Amino acid sequence: MDKFMLVAIEEAKKGFSEGGIPIGSVLVKEGKIIGRGHNKRVQELDPVIHAEIDCLRNAGRIGSYKNTVLYSTLMPCYLCGGAIVQFGIKKVFAGESATFHGSKEFMESHNVEVIDLNLDECKEMMSNFIEKNLALWNEDIGEL
Repeated sequence: MDKFMLVAIEEAKKGFSEGGIPIGSVLVKEGKIIGRGHNKRVQELDPVIHAEIDCLRNAGRIGSYKNTVLYSTLMPCYLCGGAIVQFGIKKVFAGESATFHGSKEFMESHNVEVIDLNLDECKEMMSNFIEKNLALWNEDIGEL
């Protein structure tokens, strides 16, 4: 498995261990991780701290994001897909999209290359979480 996706998975597990939703993300530039984060909606009581947003915040202001690659354990939602498009990130690796289809078509329509790795570990992590925390998951994706 890609070393950067492994770090995103570590972030997802960290978020879960904090009582949050197990989604993690990393931002890579020139082969180095410059930002990492995980979903903190529950921990911070903040509806917009998705993993990708936390990752971008932790990367800080880097000027141009055009030569970066974003990794996320789950296909980014429209909020995060919008940030990806806004910042000009041109490549996204998603761990899976079986449990959540996200904004793949939206990102692709804005010339973002989206690669769905369809990883069993990511699917199992989310499936197990959703099964045990359906109300929280529905809140996270806006389907309450």
